[in-house]
Amino acid sequence: MKIIAIGRNYTEHIEELQNERPENPVVFLKPDTALLKNNTPFYMPDFSNDIHHEVELVLKINKEGKFIKREFAHRYFEEIGIGIDFTARDLQKKCKEKGLPWEIAKGFNGSAPVGQFLPVTDFKDLSNINFHLDINGAKKQKGNTSMMLFDFGVILAYISQFFTLKKGDLIFTGTPAGVGKVNVGDHLEAYIEDKKLLDFEIK
Repeated sequence: MKIIAIGRNYTEHIEELQNERPENPVVFLKPDTALLKNNTPFYMPDFSNDIHHEVELVLKINKEGKFIKREFAHRYFEEIGIGIDFTARDLQKKCKEKGLPWEIAKGFNGSAPVGQFLPVTDFKDLSNINFHLDINGAKKQKGNTSMMLFDFGVILAYISQFFTLKKGDLIFTGTPAGVGKVNVGDHLEAYIEDKKLLDFEIK
């Protein structure tokens, strides 16, 4: 499986990082070794002093597809979950300043914790899904799919032009505003609507 992630998909998050608004989805990859499952603790790496949380809705691909049309994109996923796109912001900043790729800031081991998935049939309207992240009991990020620049259909149509999607692939769909640093001892809980689907600690 592969992890494909979308950056800069929520206006307020673009503004908080002072990035340019993209014309197309910003795509990057994480290797399978980034995946962290079963509420396993995240261990702080020694190569960064500035690991940021970015909570995101995650689509699980259920069949192979390429050159998918937007109107048929819903046929390629049956489950929606939630995950964290951990980012070594200090490494990312250095790479950006030099015009270099920043995979090391996004794809390091354990940088993609993923929680439980819910069937798509649980949702009445995919363009109106609430989700949020609590840290130590305080709400740090909240979003709604209505706030996306590029909806699920656009995302799948775009990335499937370049990458063949296969069953089990995970698509991180972008983070809302409120990203920030995590610290050893933090307790992270991520929700879709009122259902807690991810619950782990930073060590």
